[in-house]
Amino acid sequence: MLAQTHIKQQLDALRHSNASGFVRLRVAVEIRSFLGWLAAQTLYPRIYWHARGHDKPEYVALGSIHELTRPQDIQQVCEHANQPHDDSPRYYGGLAFDSAQSGWQGFGPCRFVLPRIELVRRGECVSLCLNLWLSDGNLDAELQAAEAALDALHPEAPLPALQKQPWQRQDCPGPAQWQTLVERVTAPDFQAHTPKVVLSRESLLSRQLHNDQLCPWTLLAQWAQHAQECFHFGFQFSPEQSFISCSPERLYRREQDHLFTEALAGTIRRSGDEATDAALAAELLTDSKNQLENRLVHADILSRLAPLTTSASLTEPRILKLRLLQHLKCDIEAELKPGVCDWQLLDALHPTPAVGGAPREAALAFIREFEPHDRGWYAGACGMLSRETSEFSVAIRSARVTAQTITLFAGAGIVAGSEPAAEWAELDNKIANVLSLLG
Repeated sequence: MLAQTHIKQQLDALRHSNASGFVRLRVAVEIRSFLGWLAAQTLYPRIYWHARGHDKPEYVALGSIHELTRPQDIQQVCEHANQPHDDSPRYYGGLAFDSAQSGWQGFGPCRFVLPRIELVRRGECVSLCLNLWLSDGNLDAELQAAEAALDALHPEAPLPALQKQPWQRQDCPGPAQWQTLVERVTAPDFQAHTPKVVLSRESLLSRQLHNDQLCPWTLLAQWAQHAQECFHFGFQFSPEQSFISCSPERLYRREQDHLFTEALAGTIRRSGDEATDAALAAELLTDSKNQLENRLVHADILSRLAPLTTSASLTEPRILKLRLLQHLKCDIEAELKPGVCDWQLLDALHPTPAVGGAPREAALAFIREFEPHDRGWYAGACGMLSRETSEFSVAIRSARVTAQTITLFAGAGIVAGSEPAAEWAELDNKIANVLSLLG
């Protein structure tokens, strides 16, 4: 590739420079499909990140020159990010739903990667970036490792086809256990101290035919076409498994000292008919159960942000329309106090009551004791950290993919008035989009 030749010339120039610390080299490239390019590579980790909104940058990250595996390590990155640099490092990764648990193997409770190679699209411009971290005595080793990563790159290739085929499905919890859990949460004595718990379900899909391996990036690409209003992201730390998501929910976006977040809670279906959808949206806006669910979320977010912000504003609830669902959404903006960093925001906001419940600790205690599966990174906080801008999505509408299985996740906020059968149907509605792609 001509781009690799040009970036190697920049690499050679570093041998005779006084560069130190984080260095990013870049060259313009022509890549049409970021996911097609990503699927063709052999370096790990392999990460994809595209924030919600058609005008947002698109990223692929390959390899690793530094990793964070403890939530408290994020604080060190924030402190380092205050140092002046022409370029600041971008870390891609996530936190599990419950950082007190051990999490999925290979993912853990926390994992963020500073990649060796990045592919970045901003508007019509695509750049191939090579990252190095230069310190005393490591120049030759870093140059050698960087060149080896460049040599390992493969050209863009078409994504493998996604074959529709029969799947065997197993839900955990099943309908009977789900009913028991909902009845526990809606019992008046429980409601008196914990008005909301978000219960979740995992649906394990196993293939009856084992003639080929599933490509997570093919599934993500097709899923994203049916979920264009969402965040699209995926993490593949090793060949054995990956985690992908098309999530409608932002945890927060930070631009310097300005914060954007939201309360996304309250759900109703879409019918495909414009008039019927409008009637369903009106029903959602006036439904007391869904109003309560959203109110609990935005009240909790505002209270958690209060110590970190100088001002905050909240919009009235509006309808967020997705392909098969409609949600209640309130937007929140705030100005951060001087010195507030991403690790403080993550600690304050994650997990939100939209995926955990309220009060947080009481809801988490119930989930830890009674939910019969390990959420791992489902409902976790996934995104990108940098000095100038950081953004995280709440990893709902997500799937864990192995060579022969797909595990789909969905949750429902249980409050006073929730009915087990209606909440179970909501779980099915939330995985219908991806199920339709799989046959």
